[in-house]
Amino acid sequence: MFANVRDTKIYFDVDGMGLVPDKGQMVQRPTLFLLHGGPGGDHASFKTQMADLRDAAQLVYVDHRGSGRSAAGDPQSHTLDNNIDDLDALREHLGLERISLLGSSYGGMVAQGYAIRYPDRLANLILVATAPSFRFIEDARRILDERGTPDQMRVCQRLWDGNFESLEQLREYYREMGPMYSTSFDLTKFEASWGCGIRNFEQLNFGFGGFLRTFDFTDQLHEITCPTLVLAGALDWICPPRHSQIIAERIPRANLKVFANSAHSIAADEPEAFAAAVKGFLTYAPT
Repeated sequence: MFANVRDTKIYFDVDGMGLVPDKGQMVQRPTLFLLHGGPGGDHASFKTQMADLRDAAQLVYVDHRGSGRSAAGDPQSHTLDNNIDDLDALREHLGLERISLLGSSYGGMVAQGYAIRYPDRLANLILVATAPSFRFIEDARRILDERGTPDQMRVCQRLWDGNFESLEQLREYYREMGPMYSTSFDLTKFEASWGCGIRNFEQLNFGFGGFLRTFDFTDQLHEITCPTLVLAGALDWICPPRHSQIIAERIPRANLKVFANSAHSIAADEPEAFAAAVKGFLTYAPT
């Protein structure tokens, strides 16, 4: 489905009931927007990793502007600020007074910005393997120097420089970096699933070559007023867990859970524990 909002067309997909029959009455479930990583990723991996969350919420999968199945548009408009405002426009398009958000990686950065900019429109917030500022890049580069292979360092140079030139280069990057992104990385599964996603390497270049080097929500995190769950992978290289600790310390109503056996892809590395944490939060957090 598509929503024509602001100056773009956003793709979204809805999974699960909002109103659920229960003991002779209709019970309202949270509407949980799922925000993917990147920049330049899409929602496809969420369809396998997070579909079980429909037991606790109505899920709205979203592709950021220019990402996935959303309209391409002007590459210079693919900014963090626009991603934040597009999200509120989609909320309004769907006629929702308030929403819940789950943002993973770059999606978590969008979610933090939304929670700061639109506090009255957010019921609760889940931040997964993310960071509050540009400082994550310096830490990621240090960890790569400590743990990475020569081939991993080679492909990561394209990320740091923001100069991917093709989807094949991007595919090589994720193939080489897979074991650092996920403790459960399986090359055969990676190759089989690559075609499910739609990726935009220009957006990744635009982010890592530009606004991701300067964004900083650290001093505004205290303005986030809704119940917040922060999830981190102990072995995450790209958004190391200390950044999740900073988020949890600065948001007044935040709880932090660190997954000991997970890297960046918590939902893939510890799926049962991940689902239990999110469902438990959605069940008991006020909406």
